[in-house]
Amino acid sequence: MIPPSFIQDLLARSDIVDVVGRHVTLKKAGINHKGLCPFHGEKSPSFIVSPSRQTYHCFGCGAHGNAIGFLMEHLGVGFIDAVRDLAQIQGMPVPEEKGDPAEREKAKQIREKQQTLTDVLGKACTHWRGQLKQNRRAIDYLKGRGLTGEIAARFGLGYAPDGWKGLASAFPKYDDPLLVESGLVIVPDDQPADATEARRYDRFRDRIMFPIRNVQGEVIGFGGRVLDKGEPKYLNSPETPVFHKGKELYGLYEARSALRNKGYVLVTEGYMDVVALAQWGFANAVATLGTACTADHVAKLFRFTEQVVFGFDGDAAGRRAAGRALEAALPHATDTRRISFLFLPPEHDPDSFIREHGPEAFEAQVKQAVPLSRQLLSHAAHDSDLDSAEGRVKLVAQALPLIALLPEGGLQGQILQDLAQQARADLDDLRKRLAQVVQAAHGGGRGGDAPRRARPSGAGAGADAAYGEAPPFDDAEINAMASFHGGGDIDWQPPSGEAGDGSPHHPGQNRWSGGRSERGGWSGPRGEGQGSWKKGPWAGGDRGGKGRWRQGGGWDREARQEMRPLPQAARPLERAAWMLLHRSELWEQLPPELCDLLCDQPLPLGAWFRWLDRQIIDEGPLPAADLLTRLTEGVRESPDEAELASVDEPLQKLAQRLQGFHDMGELPAKASDLVALIRPMQLQALNDELDLLLQSGELSETAEQRKLELFRLTRDLKLEISRSRPISA
Repeated sequence: MIPPSFIQDLLARSDIVDVVGRHVTLKKAGINHKGLCPFHGEKSPSFIVSPSRQTYHCFGCGAHGNAIGFLMEHLGVGFIDAVRDLAQIQGMPVPEEKGDPAEREKAKQIREKQQTLTDVLGKACTHWRGQLKQNRRAIDYLKGRGLTGEIAARFGLGYAPDGWKGLASAFPKYDDPLLVESGLVIVPDDQPADATEARRYDRFRDRIMFPIRNVQGEVIGFGGRVLDKGEPKYLNSPETPVFHKGKELYGLYEARSALRNKGYVLVTEGYMDVVALAQWGFANAVATLGTACTADHVAKLFRFTEQVVFGFDGDAAGRRAAGRALEAALPHATDTRRISFLFLPPEHDPDSFIREHGPEAFEAQVKQAVPLSRQLLSHAAHDSDLDSAEGRVKLVAQALPLIALLPEGGLQGQILQDLAQQARADLDDLRKRLAQVVQAAHGGGRGGDAPRRARPSGAGAGADAAYGEAPPFDDAEINAMASFHGGGDIDWQPPSGEAGDGSPHHPGQNRWSGGRSERGGWSGPRGEGQGSWKKGPWAGGDRGGKGRWRQGGGWDREARQEMRPLPQAARPLERAAWMLLHRSELWEQLPPELCDLLCDQPLPLGAWFRWLDRQIIDEGPLPAADLLTRLTEGVRESPDEAELASVDEPLQKLAQRLQGFHDMGELPAKASDLVALIRPMQLQALNDELDLLLQSGELSETAEQRKLELFRLTRDLKLEISRSRPISA
């Protein structure tokens, strides 16, 4: 684990102009430097590097960060690798903090195993690319599909020769178990354990090879297509420690820049569709890996764009695939996102259509894609005769479970109104029936609510009255918060004149007497859940304290003593983290710009939001207890979280602080409650960007447009924030 102090020292010693200048041509522009943005295509430079702030910012695509963030984004590496690269530039050795040797060794083995598998797959990719250059038949096939050598190189296409052991020339040790574990080589199930390599053979033979990359650009699997007739037409890598078909998308790594430029992602069903569309200018296409579109796929896509277009063949199989994609997309269809469905003529797929009709005709098809609202009702009306009462009742019965999958909001209400008109049904009746469907789907109650703090078992019906003004924190909570702020357990031993039982003593608060009942306070043994709140005057303590709470209110000044400060209250960012801990499903409903804003925060909260994002992408919303357990115990054990190894300790302290929070009120029922909490932070970020732009002295047309846009955004955001705040009497 890399110490956070080393990372701070590394950034302090690094000059971001030098780091970025190794990859981007920069020119002096006032107090800053500028150049062409490496993250999107542009002709006029809008990429600013600030030596004073030690940050970079693009006014064209919004890319922003520090030196480590630039290396991660530009090189496609993880956090640890970026830190090591930057340390190598500065000539600084990377230290590692001491910890549990067993945990360090286990995490090291996981990282090495994952890296080893991707290295093996990368080596196979290089081998097959070389084979493609030597095979005229494979080259002619790709040219016949309209692909150029440039596009083949961009996607890393290759060719697996028609031989049983073609990979033996790339891997001299053909019996290496890693070849089997990575899915490159097959060993028959009936082969005895002590058999030689005679019965091993390549999984991919006589196929065009499509390497599948993760978002970091590492090869994690392959798809192979036959050149001639044969079955199966497409053959994919099996599930491995680094490859999961239900979570990965082909072409997503290559499409990242195009997603920003086009503004939407086009989801297709085949590798060749992705490559062919990129050839014709639609580099924003991705494909599922031989499986139906899943909720994990949709969640991952919405991390890159707000608009998704599902493209399907116009035949019956395409319609069925569209139905499965619809059901996967509905839980993610918030009011700010747009989902649509493109259906091509039955005789075409995206590849054949664009080759026959050209990119303009395909663009027109995309613009005519069916919006989700219409597709939902069309899907529900399948096999329903809407001219009959029976058919309309069937429509309602099939549509309501789908509408119930939508997040609460305006889109759900609009579709319900359309259903009422189409089915000639009463809108209020449909609302009641929808509420019943939602309630039944949640097991008769609303899921995801955090449990209230447990009360003493003897509290009974009068618990609320009995608690009165009980202390808002217990010792465990106070020590957890103290630990988060850099200290150990808080020593609550009172100074001279305070209670001798170790209980905290603060003016204006009732005192926890821990089993004492002589004065007002909690009467009963601490931590055993028995006792009651005893009325009585407030006393200053047992050892000489003369202070008391006056009957008319207020503390007797003569007896007032210097007290230790109360623990710090939760800041807005911490409250947002607490809300998302207990209602993690709200993360997927936040606008992308707010998710990015939270993820860009400094340690430990930024790392927490990034970690939460990955957990939700991988597994969906999780209960608070599971998230806390993983955060405190399993971060370094997950191979996907290796880059967070250096922030384990701050994250664990944050987990203690969040767990130590007392009840902060009712949890937000809608994402809008959470958005209202984050908006002021967004306003501050916009003001910072505006200040940076004004200081840069940039006068280009792009910069001027961005200035106007920032003025408009800050004005609108201020108005929105002011309207959301309650008006005082």
